[in-house]
Amino acid sequence: MPIYRTFESRFGLLHLQEWRRRALRTFALLALALVGCMAGLLLLDSSPDPFDERAFNALWNAANLLSTLGDFTGFNDRQKVFMIATMFVVLIIGGYAVSRLTGLLSSEAVMAFRENRSMRCTLDDLTRHVVVIGFGPLGQLVADRLRTAGDPVLVVERAEDLAARASELGYLVIHGDAGADDQVLERSGIDRARAMVVTTEDPDRKLAITLMAHARNPGLKIAVTGANSHRGSLLHRAGASDVVIADDLVAGALIARLDAKVGANR
Repeated sequence: MPIYRTFESRFGLLHLQEWRRRALRTFALLALALVGCMAGLLLLDSSPDPFDERAFNALWNAANLLSTLGDFTGFNDRQKVFMIATMFVVLIIGGYAVSRLTGLLSSEAVMAFRENRSMRCTLDDLTRHVVVIGFGPLGQLVADRLRTAGDPVLVVERAEDLAARASELGYLVIHGDAGADDQVLERSGIDRARAMVVTTEDPDRKLAITLMAHARNPGLKIAVTGANSHRGSLLHRAGASDVVIADDLVAGALIARLDAKVGANR
């Protein structure tokens, strides 16, 4: 599955804009060279032909020089010297064009920008999906169980290797930091989502993501893990509908196992 990359998207657009500016400058130089070559050949043409015919021949020769077709009409000696000089100018412009234009369109930022453009329609059509923030071990388990239950899942991950892993497993993926970049939640369609599960470990990022998502969609179901009851209270006030305290779950499981063992020994 393709990945929507918020980190490279802006850089890709800047690269494309810079490529367009360089292309325009190159075309302007080529047009200037064409006009200059035509004017020089016309001024140096001493044939008795009518002006319009000499002008057309000058344009024809100039166009052939720039296009490297080589289908020239006859030149006098002065025109030949002029053409030699003009050839060097055209070579310089060609070298400039190659050095300035190649590489930009194949850069990683531009490739990411193109991939993002193809992903936008898919992301815009998402509704009633579940956004899973973080694709660590817990996030992978959550995403897998949600997909098994038939829910459409969108993974948001800031680590490139984990985003690539989610993509390989067939999930729709946004590569970006949901806790720092508001565009990430916007692109995830959080206002159309059914729920969001936050599985990142950083407590401050959990709080920031919960606040940002709740502000965009107050009716969104938000499930998030909390380190303790104090953090759980903060997350509830930030907009989380369900806060899972990991220590409470582990303690409950241990006591349940202990009770089962004690009951079996009686």
